[in-house]
Amino acid sequence: MSAPLSLQALRAEQDSLKKRLLELQQLKTLRHNPQNAPQIPFPVPKIPLVFRGHAQQTREEPKSLISSLRICYPLTGGSALVTFDDPKVAQQVLQQKEHKIDMEECRLQVQVQPVELPMVTTIQVSSQMSGQRVLVSGFPAWLKLSEEELLDKLEIFFGKTRNGGGDVETRELLQGGVMLGFTEDEVAQRLCKIGQFMVPLGGQHVPLRVSPYMSGEIQKAEIKTQPVPQSVLVCNIPDVLDGPELHDILEIHFQKPTRGGGEVEALTVVPPGHRGLVVFTSKSG
Repeated sequence: MSAPLSLQALRAEQDSLKKRLLELQQLKTLRHNPQNAPQIPFPVPKIPLVFRGHAQQTREEPKSLISSLRICYPLTGGSALVTFDDPKVAQQVLQQKEHKIDMEECRLQVQVQPVELPMVTTIQVSSQMSGQRVLVSGFPAWLKLSEEELLDKLEIFFGKTRNGGGDVETRELLQGGVMLGFTEDEVAQRLCKIGQFMVPLGGQHVPLRVSPYMSGEIQKAEIKTQPVPQSVLVCNIPDVLDGPELHDILEIHFQKPTRGGGEVEALTVVPPGHRGLVVFTSKSG
């Protein structure tokens, strides 16, 4: 025989309260013992990099830090960076370490070598819970408020004691939420315990979630060199031509199938006596 519905509801509520009590006890332990905060190692995904010829600003902001990854690569005078459409072409070009470029009056003799970039492969981060800060999240996509207006409304709402809040000391708009810092620890703990709030925003009451704010610090980072399969570095270019003419001659040479070349996607030249800087970005950037 099944138990009455009211008894089942009471048991479910009791289990929920026990679970919530355990969560609060764990939060309290972390707050008073920050050294027990978890160490969070996580791998950084491998991202194919491609030189696009110049740094380009996109209209939309990247949705993640990884997608906006950029690595600056210095070029010395008398060198060039060539990027091909097909990585196989770059490998063919590299099979011949020295290239002789025929011109009308002379012959250029240059060397080619692979391009390697320093890449972070693993990052270990220590996380610590802040006793005075909270993270407010759950903002709907339709909400159209400026940063200042949103922060002002949140500060007013969570600054009121009747809403469980208190004096707001700091505030910051983050990716996917807002950080609020209070002058007293009890405020942050009280808000996290409540968890859910209906906040008036944009003419409506919006359900928002308040959770503990976690801060992280990089403890260890492993860096390894990673080859750029589509690019080659051209070195020891003599000072016999100006920039535009030299650019055209190199591009023509490395596009010739008889030299092992192919379609060139981007090429930049740094004349002798100068220095340059190219930017590698993720393909999705």
